[in-house]
Amino acid sequence: MRRESLDRILRDFTLLRDRVADWSQYPFNIPAIANLKSIHFHPGITFFVGENGSGKSTLIEAIAVKAGFNPEGGTKNFKSSYRPSESRLHEYVRLARGSRRESSGFFLRAETMFNVSTEAEQYRDYGWDDLHEMSHGEAFLWVANNRFRERGLYILDEPEAALSPQRQLSLLVVIRRLIRSGSQFIVSTHSPILLAYPDSRIFSLDRTGMAEVKYEDTEHYAVTKAFLMNPQRMLDRIFADDDAAGAD
Repeated sequence: MRRESLDRILRDFTLLRDRVADWSQYPFNIPAIANLKSIHFHPGITFFVGENGSGKSTLIEAIAVKAGFNPEGGTKNFKSSYRPSESRLHEYVRLARGSRRESSGFFLRAETMFNVSTEAEQYRDYGWDDLHEMSHGEAFLWVANNRFRERGLYILDEPEAALSPQRQLSLLVVIRRLIRSGSQFIVSTHSPILLAYPDSRIFSLDRTGMAEVKYEDTEHYAVTKAFLMNPQRMLDRIFADDDAAGAD
């Protein structure tokens, strides 16, 4: 691995707590945000993991916007705004850059892939395929394979929503190749497949805040492992719990 790949494009993300006037308002009332001080990014890949509503997408959106990307996704040249819904978190944070500047980048989020595909129609003369002619997963992987370049900054929000397990493995191959060429990734995910990427940093968001954890200590790994080891036992247990709750 070249030495430059060990340098960070993005180094730290800090919440400017003294600027927050009302901690009872969204998004500052989310525990992971309320307790946030600084996040130190891994030079290769940093993951955010947690339940729905834990603040993963809000956090990663703020990182992307502060880094210069359109809130709805795309490259820094994409300017579409079909349904603005971003929080104001990016206005209250500082993003510290490392010694290296990205030569390309992309903010890719599953929920706005349709919007990205629509704006990409303007760039057909620059080598973009018609993403609307592809399935959700095909379009997602086409972007990763054809628009992710070496020494780039790539921010992905729940990419597994568009990808089958096999294609999540394909995405890991793309990520590995690009990290080796000096790229940096920041990813929010529920996928135990993606989280398994070696030599990464994982932050878990929950009701108590945010903490760095090991892969094997994530709930996503533990639940998936328990289920696959004995699916029937887990199904029997959760169905019995549901039956008991219904009887109360």
